[in-house]
Amino acid sequence: MEAAKEEVSVEDEAVDENVFKDCSKIAFYRRQKKQLSKKSTYRALLDSVRIGKDSTNFQIINEATKIPLLAEVYGLKGNIFRIKINEEAPLKPRYEVPDVLTSKPSTIRLFSCSGDADSLVLADEKGDLKLHITADPFKIDLVSKEDVVLSINSMGQLYFEHLQIPPKQRTSKENEDDAPTDTLQENQDDMGLWEEKFRDFVDIKANGPTSIGLDFSLHGFSHLYGIPQHAESHQLKSTGDGDVYRLYNLDVYGYKIHNKMGIYGSVPYLLAHKLGRTLGIFWLNASETLVEIKTEPPVENTLTQMDPLAPKQKVRCQTDVHWMSESGIIDVFLLTGPTPSEVFKQYSYLTGTQALPPLFSLGYHQCRWNYEDEQDVKAVDAGFDEHDIPYDVMWLDIEHTKGKRYFTWDKKRFPKPKRMQELLRSKKRKLVVISDPHIKVDPKYSLYAKAKEQGFFVRSPEGGDFEGVCWPGLSSYLDFTNPKVREWYSGLFAFPVYQGSTDILFIWNDMNEPSVFRGPELTMQKNAIHHGNWEHRELHNIYGFYQQMATAEGLMQRSEGKERPFVLTRSFFAGSQKYGAVWTGDNKSDWIYLKISIPMLLTLSITGICFCGADVGGFIGNPKAELLVRWYQAGAYQPFFRGHATMKTKRREPWLFGEEHTQLIREAIRERYALLPYWYTLFYHAHVTAEPIMRPLWVEFPNELETFSVEDEYLLGSALLVHPVTEPKVTMVDVFLPGSDEVWYDCKTFAHWDGACSVKIPVALDTIPVFQRGGSVVPLKTTIGKSTGWMAEAPYALRVALNSKGSAVGELYLDDGHSFQYSHQKQFVHRKFSFCSGVLINSCADKRGHYPSKCVVEQILILGVRKQPSTVTTHSTDGEDQPVAFTYSAQTSTLSVKTLSLSINTNWEVHIR
Repeated sequence: MEAAKEEVSVEDEAVDENVFKDCSKIAFYRRQKKQLSKKSTYRALLDSVRIGKDSTNFQIINEATKIPLLAEVYGLKGNIFRIKINEEAPLKPRYEVPDVLTSKPSTIRLFSCSGDADSLVLADEKGDLKLHITADPFKIDLVSKEDVVLSINSMGQLYFEHLQIPPKQRTSKENEDDAPTDTLQENQDDMGLWEEKFRDFVDIKANGPTSIGLDFSLHGFSHLYGIPQHAESHQLKSTGDGDVYRLYNLDVYGYKIHNKMGIYGSVPYLLAHKLGRTLGIFWLNASETLVEIKTEPPVENTLTQMDPLAPKQKVRCQTDVHWMSESGIIDVFLLTGPTPSEVFKQYSYLTGTQALPPLFSLGYHQCRWNYEDEQDVKAVDAGFDEHDIPYDVMWLDIEHTKGKRYFTWDKKRFPKPKRMQELLRSKKRKLVVISDPHIKVDPKYSLYAKAKEQGFFVRSPEGGDFEGVCWPGLSSYLDFTNPKVREWYSGLFAFPVYQGSTDILFIWNDMNEPSVFRGPELTMQKNAIHHGNWEHRELHNIYGFYQQMATAEGLMQRSEGKERPFVLTRSFFAGSQKYGAVWTGDNKSDWIYLKISIPMLLTLSITGICFCGADVGGFIGNPKAELLVRWYQAGAYQPFFRGHATMKTKRREPWLFGEEHTQLIREAIRERYALLPYWYTLFYHAHVTAEPIMRPLWVEFPNELETFSVEDEYLLGSALLVHPVTEPKVTMVDVFLPGSDEVWYDCKTFAHWDGACSVKIPVALDTIPVFQRGGSVVPLKTTIGKSTGWMAEAPYALRVALNSKGSAVGELYLDDGHSFQYSHQKQFVHRKFSFCSGVLINSCADKRGHYPSKCVVEQILILGVRKQPSTVTTHSTDGEDQPVAFTYSAQTSTLSVKTLSLSINTNWEVHIR
């Protein structure tokens, strides 16, 4: 949400491009492009090498400026290399991003295994991975088994602007001696060295130009992914002049599709994939960052032009990536894989895995800006029950507060918030309310008064509190980069402090880019001052990360560390997965926004942020019934599932579009709830092993080129393939089923196909193509309740899909769904299901776990049974074989057993003969 939202014709609202910068208006981009065209080079001084226990250090010098830089090379646990480049003797410390890494990574000693005066080769003890450092010009090659897979600075784009004394403070002698020739000789007004103008704003730079840059060449790679968040394709595109991927967190209302401009969040991390290898590059920098990408396709060349009979040589494709940041240091991690799963583990080792969410948050969420009052909430809640539609969470936007003062309630609209929450509690439902980072300037508002008294707001360059306009009007912004501010903010969620809150109330952090309505690009000016006297420019992209961190900590503290938090944030950074969920922001009610949500969510998922979703129906505008149904069908198979709409739109609760469409939406939501055991198991694996939940096909089929560019379908875990319908009036879709050795089953008709082919699937409005992979077992709930809380002890069904060898495996993870007892006391159940040679076995997957679940497996459906069995019997470790009734369909090759009562907690077998 941003200021323009209040008075809009939402259907045709377009982003005002004049409000936001393109590359031509970004001074550090212009400077780097201009200076790099002059081809000044860096040289490594290898006589300065110092090989220590933790790192190898050496100097790099620019041939033009003769100012030395210090390079540090680290080998890290798990086949990761870290390279840091900083000024050797800066005038004062440069900003290094704190708090993102989960801990100080364990270092692996690197050894110098060869080299001479012109080169240095570093390797770990195994020697499988090596860094070849060339002195002149400075270059680093990452070598795996004699194959160069990545080169650093092979294009000579290392760039480093040194901290300088402001011109007004220099003597004339210093002006002559200390002004680096690569910057100060340029026209200052044009190059934005000490001042940068944009529209009516002037950015005064106390430290002058401080930008950095470095290039990476990926050999043999033409498929790159990552660097969310952009409304773009999943595969990163080659960029042209001025058309670069921008990482700068901004409040962009109704963002443009297929555009590389920065929107709400930034993760400066990309993955490169080719047959046989996956790599990751994590550029740890929180200032404004730009990424240029250029892919050179493979070409056929003759060895000589003189001999037409000479054999042809295929030159490998190459992709060059150029990172540029406005400030900070170069701090980059090379994740060497070699597989996608290894890269996911390496990244999670650095930044953490997805937090295991409370089970309720995997249900359906109902939101609107704004539900008017307590009576409105009560009526909407009752509407779900009346129409037999499950949901778990009611949301309240900014109008629930007293004049947009967070942690308060509008006494006219919400006079008895606890009573309202008790109503929701009686239905085993929850409430989420909004809490933004801007605080209304009002001395009578106790939160403002206390924060001001303790100096907890971001400051202006002049020393006072920074003030900007947001929803409450004139506002100050909490400085979440300050640990004391975060600690104080966390305390605001305590029940005695947050009057009217209960333990079913959870939090939504919005507008935390931060959004400043009358600021440059609708955000905070870059020379605002944070804790430690750091300028906002240094840490802009991490501001929202810190608010979500403080919020999650506050929700845990209020329960004395016993209960898991749920926090949704709009702004995010690398590592935000540790604190909750994100969404794709202010999208529109248009088919193209439904379609782009898939690649946007896939990109988030592979960069660690698994708990992600897009507003169902589109936040802006009024969806037609067909679009709304298709969006519910898609959202039901995406990790975060919330319907949301802006205040100027027509009401769109699921039952307002006629009984036919109500039924279709009901079916989509109920299918989500039936799959909750599978969803929860996927989240457990994401939490423990960093496996993405929503996966692009290339992750699961890394050796099949056909999957590398697919973005209109995806896998949930490894078992379900989903192909949402994203175009109007469609009666047929082409679905690609990967895997030459795979079998795929339609989850609705049970028809099956061999993999490695495209199939045409007819789709009526009641159809979303979903396929189960042969060789998998998917756990389901047989009974759908009003919310997840009603389904805790509901029976399970197992849907077993056999592969070409007649076998299948699957898992179920189960705990209390809300506490940390799964971790602290090992109160969980983790079961493994395997089917082979006509026997389905339930066994323990993790013997550490213990949880007294009363749940039973009531039904088993087996797909791909080629002939009718004569008997089906159950066998438990403490009992005799028991014959059970079954039905078999020769037409669909399915075997169904519906009269079981097999404890989920004990070992048992089902024999099919």
